[in-house]
Amino acid sequence: MLDVDTRRRIDTARDILVGKVPDPKSQVEQITIALIYKFMDDMDAENEEWGGEREFFAGEFEQYRWANLVRGGLGGHEMLNRYAEAITRMPENPRVPSLFRSIFNNAFLPYRDPETLRLFLREIDGFEYSDSEALGDAFEYLLSVLGSQGDAGQFRTPRHVIDFIVGILDPKKDESVLDPACGTAGFLISAWKYVMNANADGEGGSTLTPDERDRLARNFTGYDISPDMVRLSLVNMYLHGFADPRIYEYDTLTSEERWGVHADVVLANPPFMNPKGGIRPHKRFSVQSTRSEVLFVDYMAEHLTPNGRAGIIVPEGIIFQTQRAHTQLRKMLVEKHLAAVVSLPAGVFNPYSGVKTSILILDSALARRSKHVAFFKVENDGYDLGAQRRPIEANDLHAVHTELTEYLRRTRAEESMDGYESEHGFAVAKSRITEGGDYNLSAERYRKRQARPTKWPMVRLGDVIQTVTPPYKILARDLGISGRYPVIDQSQTRIAGWTDDEDALVDGSKGLVIFGDHTCTVKFIKEKFAQGADGVKIIVSPENILPEFLYFYLLHYPLEQGGYRRHFSLLKQTSIPLPPLDIQREIVAEIEGYQRVIDGARAVVEAYRPHVAVDPSWPLVRIGSISSVESGFGFPLDYQGSTVDEIPFLKVSDMN
Repeated sequence: MLDVDTRRRIDTARDILVGKVPDPKSQVEQITIALIYKFMDDMDAENEEWGGEREFFAGEFEQYRWANLVRGGLGGHEMLNRYAEAITRMPENPRVPSLFRSIFNNAFLPYRDPETLRLFLREIDGFEYSDSEALGDAFEYLLSVLGSQGDAGQFRTPRHVIDFIVGILDPKKDESVLDPACGTAGFLISAWKYVMNANADGEGGSTLTPDERDRLARNFTGYDISPDMVRLSLVNMYLHGFADPRIYEYDTLTSEERWGVHADVVLANPPFMNPKGGIRPHKRFSVQSTRSEVLFVDYMAEHLTPNGRAGIIVPEGIIFQTQRAHTQLRKMLVEKHLAAVVSLPAGVFNPYSGVKTSILILDSALARRSKHVAFFKVENDGYDLGAQRRPIEANDLHAVHTELTEYLRRTRAEESMDGYESEHGFAVAKSRITEGGDYNLSAERYRKRQARPTKWPMVRLGDVIQTVTPPYKILARDLGISGRYPVIDQSQTRIAGWTDDEDALVDGSKGLVIFGDHTCTVKFIKEKFAQGADGVKIIVSPENILPEFLYFYLLHYPLEQGGYRRHFSLLKQTSIPLPPLDIQREIVAEIEGYQRVIDGARAVVEAYRPHVAVDPSWPLVRIGSISSVESGFGFPLDYQGSTVDEIPFLKVSDMN
């Protein structure tokens, strides 16, 4: 548990640096280097107390001793120069082990202000290398400020999600654990803590023998392509008791050097990003692709031992995208490895990304015997889904953990899972998943539809609606029915909204609606409702169903299998409640009333402009004469007939 004083000290160190080092990642690196520097001197002092000799700061490197640097009475500039020289030369020190040399490799001081350095080192001087577990907790807190490494597609995985996955996989003391995209080693540390807690007596003491602890430390391995992440992982592992952590700078997708390494437990939230042109992997993957999300999952499945297990966080594309490589990957997983899919809330990675994710639970031995795949859904993870991720009471993680663990236990015991269902999950026969040939892993495709309680009669849309296919390329008003026209965006799974633009051009062959000069790839819905993957179909509802009521109902209760992008036949099979027309009008009026309030508030926000009183006597200067672009690139642009040779372009990550 992180104590208040340690947290305050870390926060103070960051506050001191922020004026000179605004980037959080650089702040973490500077604190990391200073901590290791201080701890090396602490270990030397401890050796001397026990009658030994100094190990790290001896010979020509004795001048760089931390005590001399901080408490030696040096002037500001002399202290700054000696510290900068020390961290630069540390990799040359023959007495420094390879672990510490890796940490100091390419280290430098990014500012030249003596007072900032003096205040910073004074704060670091308050840390003592006496309790590695406490320091490990402190370092994990420090790493939490990193948040996102968005340029590389990396997002820090929340600790409670990591612990949830580790608990499901249940790693043992004699099993090897691998994270092939380890970042700051969060998964490895969580797995190590889990094994240590599982092998503790009632008073918290370890029941592991020295040999078992030694083997346990050698069982944890991590790879990362970024040298900065490797450095942070090494420190994190070291502070948690790993004397020689096995973290390697390694490109998992393009290098073959460590291809032969397999593991009993694989844990990862790999960076799912794709550079222009895609990844260029070697040819040993079973699924040929240039997509990182496909390659990483393939790698982890292929590098499990025969009885291996894996927990992998994946973007939703892995679940349902129909590209050949995605389908091949899912086929391989369902047939050989997949035990369960856990859907996570869309805001788990806020504020860094709103991407929807799931967890794939792989169990090679179980998958070979089982005829089912389980699907579980986490509605709430204990935090709201806003940018601040504030704690809330609603939390399904514990319940899903209990249910999924019991499902896995029963499956390993070869109990029948036919018809299995729990509060948060259900099992689906593999034969059903293979039926369509796309091996879709979206739970909504297989979920049993629950009858929605209603006091009004239910009607099946296919029994009451009529469909009309419009002619090609016709103006909306020429379709013969006036009013507002619902529109479905083909890239989404639900209705996008209404339009009352009668000049909208409908192309029934392509599903296009053209508004003025703008073309949107949409499904166009005329007057009542429309849907159809084989062109545009207009749905004409009977007189006892208001088109607006039908629209709002299906907006709130979208099709659960494939959305509105396809499967028109499923739409006709849908049953909806049929209240009297006056009740339908009341419902529609209430919803539209709320929408007007929302639209009004949005208009106020969009119309607001801060007013700055500009004095006409103030001189005008060109931005280029008072500023310069420090990084970025230019690109040609032909805009409205005029050519602009170069436009300065700054990445968001470059802006402090």
